[in-house]
Amino acid sequence: MTAEPRHDMAASSTEGRRTSRRGLRRAIGLLAFLPVASRAPAYTRLLWALVRDERTPNARKGYLVVGRDIVPDDVPILGGLDDLVVVVLAVDLFLDGVPIDILHEHLDELGIERAEFDRDIAQVRRLMPMPVRRLVRRIPGAIAAAGRSLESSGVAPRLREWINREVSPA
Repeated sequence: MTAEPRHDMAASSTEGRRTSRRGLRRAIGLLAFLPVASRAPAYTRLLWALVRDERTPNARKGYLVVGRDIVPDDVPILGGLDDLVVVVLAVDLFLDGVPIDILHEHLDELGIERAEFDRDIAQVRRLMPMPVRRLVRRIPGAIAAAGRSLESSGVAPRLREWINREVSPA
């Protein structure tokens, strides 16, 4: 006769408490972003002012043009999360390339406190794991290096011609 496995109530209870604590910590973490979210309209105006400013490098403005979804929106949770990640990374790259004096000028014009802005940016950046942030920060340099390589190879004019060539109607 085999013994029935004994259900350990203490282990089950401990696991339930751990899960509950994780959920509580996650909820508290999200509550910390409410002040940042309340300032989103001011930060949207800041981004718009920086994009319109001719002194902001055009190459950086391109990072705000977000492409296709990485994960389709109909995939539960991840579908919307990837959009947030892409937007956060794009804004981070954009702001990283804006000259600090121009950024400060627009912060002052819009009445956004610099210390508050710096805290909010640091808090949002903590959402992204450091290896991802490091990788993303290398993108502008990689794009520039690829462009230089194309120019020096002599392929660039032919590539531009191929891209700009009109497609004949079928």
